Formats: sequence, structure tokens, C-alpha cells
Amino acid sequence: MNKDYFRFETDADGIALAVWDMPSRSMNVITEAVMDELASIIEAVASDPAIKGCVIATGKENFSGGADLTMLQGLRAAYERLRAENGEEAAMRRFFEESRRLTLLFRRLETCGKPFAAAIHGLCLGGAFELALSCHYRIASDAPHTRVGLPEIKVGLFPGGGGTQRVARLMQTGDALQMLFKGEQIRAPMAKGMGLIHAVAPVAEIVAQAKAWIRDGGSSVAPWDAPKFKAPSGKVYSPAGMQVWPAANAIYRRETHDNYPAAKAILNSVYEGLQLPMDLALKVESRYFAQILRTKEAAAMIRTLFLSMGELNKGARRPKDVPPATLRKVGVVGAGFMGAGVAYVSAQAGFDTVLIDRSQEAAEKGKAHAHALITGQINKGRAKTADRDALLSRITATADYAALEGCDLVIEAVFEDPAIKAEVIGQIESVIGPDTVFASNTSTLPITGLARHSRRPELFVGIHFFSPVEKMMLVEIIKGGATNDRAVAVAVDFVRALKKTPIVVNDSRGFFANRCVGAYLLEGHKMLAEGVPPAMIESAGRQAGMPVGPLSLNDEVALDLILKIARATEAQVGPDAVDPAQTWILTEMVESRGRLGRKNRKGFYDYPEGAPKRLWPGLAELQTHRLAPEDIDFTELKHRLLVVQAVEAARTVGEGVVTDPREADVGSILGFGFAPFTGGVLSYIDFMGVPEFVALARYLESRHGERFAVPDSLVDMAENGRTFYGTGKQAA
Repeated sequence: MNKDYFRFETDADGIALAVWDMPSRSMNVITEAVMDELASIIEAVASDPAIKGCVIATGKENFSGGADLTMLQGLRAAYERLRAENGEEAAMRRFFEESRRLTLLFRRLETCGKPFAAAIHGLCLGGAFELALSCHYRIASDAPHTRVGLPEIKVGLFPGGGGTQRVARLMQTGDALQMLFKGEQIRAPMAKGMGLIHAVAPVAEIVAQAKAWIRDGGSSVAPWDAPKFKAPSGKVYSPAGMQVWPAANAIYRRETHDNYPAAKAILNSVYEGLQLPMDLALKVESRYFAQILRTKEAAAMIRTLFLSMGELNKGARRPKDVPPATLRKVGVVGAGFMGAGVAYVSAQAGFDTVLIDRSQEAAEKGKAHAHALITGQINKGRAKTADRDALLSRITATADYAALEGCDLVIEAVFEDPAIKAEVIGQIESVIGPDTVFASNTSTLPITGLARHSRRPELFVGIHFFSPVEKMMLVEIIKGGATNDRAVAVAVDFVRALKKTPIVVNDSRGFFANRCVGAYLLEGHKMLAEGVPPAMIESAGRQAGMPVGPLSLNDEVALDLILKIARATEAQVGPDAVDPAQTWILTEMVESRGRLGRKNRKGFYDYPEGAPKRLWPGLAELQTHRLAPEDIDFTELKHRLLVVQAVEAARTVGEGVVTDPREADVGSILGFGFAPFTGGVLSYIDFMGVPEFVALARYLESRHGERFAVPDSLVDMAENGRTFYGTGKQAA
């Protein structure tokens, strides 16, 4: 049988093998054409008496990443066109039929009368794992990179190819819901323990063992199609069921604050589906899937967290005319927390890394941080002792700047003080070669100003890592006034080698991310000064969609650091550049109370040993007057915390700091956790509608001050019907 995407053959025992191997793609994905071929394979197996069953395997290093999300985007666009042409009912009927095509295909495989087995190697995620779940037997390789999972929730969707119904019939309901809500990638041995797969074997044996299962009489009836099947947690309306669902609903509210329609759809699909036969349950799931696929949250998250992030990870913002950089040796100057983290990820990526500090002892301390990080990975089973030995052998800790000779890239990560940085720049440039790119890891200091201390400002660039370096996936690359394309290209290539996401922005104080983060922190301080109860401030931040409230985030960043930045800004720009209320609060906390944040276990929160953090009761002493909770508009608090960040992001676009909306949206979610369900700071404006956002911001400005003032560029967009992504108001 000749196929474009599958190699199909039958052995002497009558067992078919369909090897999924899409040409010209590094990863198999589910497209309409793939569905067509898979349908023909299913019918060929079902209709041929000589074929006993079929094994589906992969011809690549990974089974499949799932459905092509651009196909799903196309469904949404087709729905909008059809609705405009033929009306809502006709459009919805067609949309529902098309959106459940995968579900019907997998159900046909499951009920065709012949046993199917999935031989899984590498990643098997999303729709691909739903394909595997519809097979009657699943065996996975023991390769370290083999993972299964249903991560759709992370892009605003939920498993719509039968995943919610099959997982909920394989596992205890609470465990199934947790898996669906988290969307994590699960290693093969754990997946076997959870009951998601049947066996684990070496990659060379998985196809043979899958065939053996069919040869030995493997059943073609799924467990839930057997007459006496009972769900693992019993009936929904039973004593056991009532132990699950009230708690599940409470956890959903606590974790999502009702911001994620897909999470609610998971609850509904599982709850309703478990009360129905499988075919009706799948139809329920499909109806919810069609509903979610049309939401603005899904559209925003797919665009930002799948399409845009994928494009940036592939180097979309890299200067096109610069040849790829060949980086072998990297220097990091400053072995403190940030510098040690940069050295660790550099060595982890395979670079020979020189880590320098003022003394050998300080440099060794930085290397010890790398030792602790990789040891933590070993303890979690994610690395081996040999990996630690290899990584540490690539890090040279020294106080001798001469060791930087031969570096292709040097990153300065010393204290945020222009004078100290100027001194270090001179020491570094006295030993590095004329073609070495120099990067400053600064969070706020303008790159153009720092480059004045360089003899080669054209090769001077900003590389702003976020803390903690080993966990944060965003890196902000800053072009100074003289930075050339080669310096930017080398920075992008370096960041991509670290498997992090680069965004490229133009120079300004605070660049992009920290300007928005600073606005969020300031708003929290302003609310505190106004007399808003601290617990309401924090709750408003979380319910608005931020990972933590502004006071908690300030503790993580460190209060003394924010105070130092405020004072440096005042010294360099002038007193009007800082807010006196914020400065007073920070001064009181840091200098009068000795509360620096999480790092000394005392900040806006207390951090008792072995107990959860809690808001510091002494915050009441900082409030000269207090507002009664019942007199506060809680919705307005949430709006303030998001709008103030979005206004600042719009200013960065108007000033030319950000030139690509993809970078602002991806950067805002990866860098500081801006409400992911919105798609990011600029998508938040687009999907609300620019005129509506301008009106909201002006209302907040009238009540709370000029920090909500809308830039002229955004007013112009509102008046001329433009959006950041170049079209009219985003479809809801």
C-alpha cells in the first residue's frame, strides 16, 4: 500500500505495521492529510481477513507532538467565514462536524473489530497520545526522552480526541483530572504505573512485543466497551464519587479563578461523560471542544504559546544576513547568584565556561552553585553522576581575567552599579580578542550608556537573564545605540543553544520586561499606600491571572534591589522618575525594619522555617489609613494590576523598544507570568478591543493618576481601527 505519511506492510503472520514518518518534517504531526491516510489504513486492516491486527509505530526519534495547531486555527477561521456567509447555525453545524473528525477516526479504530497496538518511542503528546489511547495495547520504549501526555491545557485547549473520556476510564477520577489539568509530560515507567500504557521495553523490542501481543490473541475490544466495565472510581453519583467532585470543583476555582475555559470544560466533560456510554460521552466531549476552540482564550494562547514562541525559538528575530555563530568558549564575569546560574546553563549547553570573580574563593563558590544545581537533578533522576562530572569539568573558576582569552562571548554579571560595571568592562576588554562579543547581564541599566566604556561599542549587547537562570525560559537581548547585527546574532545563537527563548528589544531603562514588572510592583505599593488590605492586593493579582501577587513578587525580586534601582533611577534621571510613596514604603521596609524579602526570610511576607509563608502583620503599621474591604471595587483592583502593565507595554511599542508584538506577548508570559489566558500584554489589548482598552485605561487614569495615561500611538490605533497584530478587533 503506497502512502505519503505512513509506510504500511504486512508480515508473514498477517500482522500489519504502519510506520508514521512524515517526509520533510522533523516531527510527525496530525494534519487533515494524515487523518485521511490513517482512515484508509484502518479500513484496510478492518476489511482484509488476512490481516490479524496492526501496530502503529514511528519512523522518527519521536512518535508525534500531536495535532497541527494551525489546522485548528484554520477551523476557527473557516467558522468565522461561514458564519458571515450562511449564519450561525450552519457555521456551527459544520464547525462541530469538522472539529470532531479526529474523535470519530479514533473511535473507528477502536471499534473496527481488529486489535491495534501503539509502539511509542520519544514524545507522544496531545492528539498523538489520544491515538495511542484508542489503540487496544500500548507499549513504550525505555528511552529517557520517551514521554506521553495531554498538554493541550497549556495552549488554552483540552484533549478533544477522546482523551478526557479514555483517561477518566483508565485512572481514578481525581488522578485523571490532575493529569488533564497539569498537562505534564510523563515518563514511560510512570505512565505504566498510572495505567496509561501496558508495557515498557527497549526501543529495539517495542514493535516486536506489540506484534507478539496481537499474535497471541490480543483483544480488539476496549475495556470500556466490555459489558461489565466499571469506572475505576465508580459512578459519579455514589459515595465515592461525591468524595471527588466537590473537591475537584474547589481545586479548579482555586487554581484557575475561572480564567481558563478549557479547564472548566475538562471538569464538565469528565463529569458528564462518566455518566454516559462511550459514544455519547465522546459526543459530549466534542461539543465542549468545539466551544473551547472558538474562545478568545484559545485563540490567544495558541497564537502566543505555540505559534509565536515556536517562531522565536527558531530565530525569527535573528539578523538574517549574519552567518551562524560558532561558539565554543564563553566567559562569565561575576560569580554571584546570577553569574553562577549563567555559568551553569552555559556549561550545560556544552560550552567551555570561564567563571571569574574578585577572588578564587568567590569564583569557586559560584562553581559550587553549579555543583548543587546538577546534584539536584541527579537526586530527581534527571541526570547521572557522569553528567555532573562532565559539566563541572567545563567550568573553570578563577580570579584571573587572562583566562578570558579565546572566548567567543563574554557576559558581565556583576553588581547593578554603573561605576562597578565600567571598571569591569575595562578589565575584560584588556584581554579579550577584537572579535569577541561583549554582553552585559543587566536588568535595568541602559546598554548604550554602558557601551560608552567599551572600546568596541558595536560588539556590546545586553543579555538579560531572569532569575533563577536555570528555570526561567526567557532571555531579553538588548540592542544598544551602536550594537551591530553580528553582536545580536551571536547573542540569539547563544540563547538558542541554551534552549531558551530569545526576544530582541531596543535600548531603554528597564528595557521591556522590567518596565512592565516595575509597573506591577508599583501598583501593589500604591494600593498598600492607599490603605487596601494587603490580602486583597495579593488576591486581586492572583485572580487577575498573575502567578503571584505584587507584594509576593517583590519579595522574590528582593526589596533592597528594588530600592537600589529606584535610587539609581532618581540619581540618573531625576526625582520625577520615581514614586515617593513607593520609595517611602521600600525605605521603611529595608532600612527601618530590615526586611529584604525572601532572601532574609522577612519581607512583605514572613517565611517561617518549615511552614507556609504568611503576610507580615506589621504591614498595618505602614498604612496611615485603611480602607474597609466592602468599600473597595475588587474588579477595579484586578483591572489596575493588568492594565498598568499593558499600558507600559504599549509605551514600549510606541517608543520603538519593542518592534514585534510576538516578543512582547511571549516575553510577558515567560518573563513575568502575565495572565497566560490573555495571550500576553498586547494580545490582552487586542482581544479586549483597542478602543475599549483605551476607555478603560482613561477611566483608571481619572481615578488613580497619570501612570494609566494612554500613549498617543495607542490612541491612534484605536481611532484608526488597528491592532498590534495588524487587523481589526480580534474575534472573541
